[in-house]
Amino acid sequence: MKPTLDYPPVWLFAGIALAWVAARIGPAPLGGTPGALLDAASWALIGAGLGLMVLAALEFRRRRTTIIPHRTPDALVTGGVFRVSRNPIYLADVLILAGVVLGWQAWLALPAIPALAWVLQRRFIAPEEARLRAAFGAEADAWFARTRRWI
Repeated sequence: MKPTLDYPPVWLFAGIALAWVAARIGPAPLGGTPGALLDAASWALIGAGLGLMVLAALEFRRRRTTIIPHRTPDALVTGGVFRVSRNPIYLADVLILAGVVLGWQAWLALPAIPALAWVLQRRFIAPEEARLRAAFGAEADAWFARTRRWI
């Protein structure tokens, strides 16, 4: 049985907490123009991540299937943002963490970004792909073949 708190937002918030600590103990933030450019890039990444989440959630709702990890979906969602990425919400999590790390200039937390991607891949994506294969067979395999896992 999976732990009740084993959900992607928990891992994302853990990465954000790590970035918060790293921002306070790490090197001083850059000021002036470099800081403003980093802020703009940070907000762009966070905005792109939030936008992907909303678009993906709307697609799940349109297909009337679960968005909750660890559950077997009622439909294979391949439209909308799922034509470009099989995992737009997990991609969004990584973009949001990257935006937070960049915005806070939490350079010591940079390894948390690929670490989050690794956790999402191992704990969520791989098991979800197995459930999709079991539930939708050749239809899932065809979607896997034509659509990249991340981007």
